[in-house]
Amino acid sequence: MRFADTDAMGHVNNAVYLTYMELARAGYYREVTGSTFGIGAHTHDRSFILAEARVTYASPVLFGERLVCECRVGWASRSAFSMEYRLTVDDPGAVAPRLVAYGETIQVMYDYAGARVMPLPTDLLAMLEAYESGDADRSRAAEPGAGPEPGAGPA
Repeated sequence: MRFADTDAMGHVNNAVYLTYMELARAGYYREVTGSTFGIGAHTHDRSFILAEARVTYASPVLFGERLVCECRVGWASRSAFSMEYRLTVDDPGAVAPRLVAYGETIQVMYDYAGARVMPLPTDLLAMLEAYESGDADRSRAAEPGAGPEPGAGPA
C-alpha cells in the first residue's frame, strides 16, 4: 500500500479498497487468460464493465502493514460473472491472518461498439472454470496465442 492510500485517521481510506479489488481482478484475469483485459486481439469480445461492487469492512489497515487481496469467481451467467474478494493482513503473533475486508463485484460483458450487453464468451467461461477447478494448464494450453503460464500466488 502507498502512504497516499491512508486518510487523516492513519488507516487505509475505505474508497481505496475498490482499487485493491481492481488490481486483484486484473491479476486474476491475467493469470487465467495470459493477457490483460481490454487490450489485444480479443478486446472486442472480451470487454466487461463493472456493474456492482460491495465491500464489507472488518478491521482497519494501517500504513506499513502487508495487505493481501485474494479473489475468485463466485458465479457466472449468460452475460455476467461475479468476483469474490478477501483482504487480510499478517498479524504478528496471530495464528491466522487478520480479516480486514471482503466483498464482491459483478462484471457484465459489454460490446462498446454496439453499446449493449453481450454473452460471456464460451472459451472465456471454460478458462474460468478450468482455473477454479485447478485445471488451468490444460485450458491455457488450448488457447491460441497463450503466453507462458505466470507464476502462482495471490493476486
